[in-house]
Amino acid sequence: MFDFAVFGSLFLTLFVIMDPPGITPIFLALTSGRPVKVQRRMAWQAVCVAFGVIAVFGVCGQQILDYLHVSVPALMIAGGLLLLLIALDLLTGKNDEPKQTKDVNVALVPLGMPLLAGPGAIVSVILAVQKVDGPAGQVSVWAAIVAMHVVLWITMRYSLVIIRVIKDGGVVLVTRLAGMMLSAIAVQQIINGVLQVIDGA
Repeated sequence: MFDFAVFGSLFLTLFVIMDPPGITPIFLALTSGRPVKVQRRMAWQAVCVAFGVIAVFGVCGQQILDYLHVSVPALMIAGGLLLLLIALDLLTGKNDEPKQTKDVNVALVPLGMPLLAGPGAIVSVILAVQKVDGPAGQVSVWAAIVAMHVVLWITMRYSLVIIRVIKDGGVVLVTRLAGMMLSAIAVQQIINGVLQVIDGA
C-alpha cells in the first residue's frame, strides 16, 4: 500500500526545489524584529499557504491541463526548462531575497507563494500525480508532499538554531549542491518529455 520509490523521488525533488536550508536566511530576514511567537505563527501560516496551493494543483492538475489543452509531455519539457532556470539561480547565487514589508503578511506573500509554492514545485506535483497509478502511488505522492511541508515548518520554526549550527557558509554549500541535483533532474525531465513526444508521433 506504499511505494517508497515514488515517495523518495518526489520528496527529494521537492526538497531540492523548496530548499529548506536556503529558505532559512530569507525567512529570518522577512520576520526580523518580530517576537518569537509571531515568527513561529508566520512559519505555520507560510507552510499552510504553500500546502494549500500545491494541493489545489495536485487535485485539479488534470482539469487545468485539459482546459488549457496542454499535453503532459509539453508540461514535462516546460517544467524541465523552468527547473533548469531555478537550478541555475541556485548554482550562481542570484536568488532575489525579498525585503521585509510591515504592511503585508509576508507569511502569505512572498513566503507561502511564490517562494515555497513556486512554479517548480507546482509542476513537479502535477507531473507526479499524473505519473502514478493506483491508490498506493497516490498515497505515496501525498505522503511526500505532507512530509516535505513538515520539514519546511520545522526548518523555519527552528531557523534561529539551525542558522547558528550550519552558519552562512553551510547554507551556501547546501544551496549549491541542491542546484547541481536540480539541474540533473531538470535535464532528465526534458529528455523524458522529448522521448514521449517522439513515441507519440
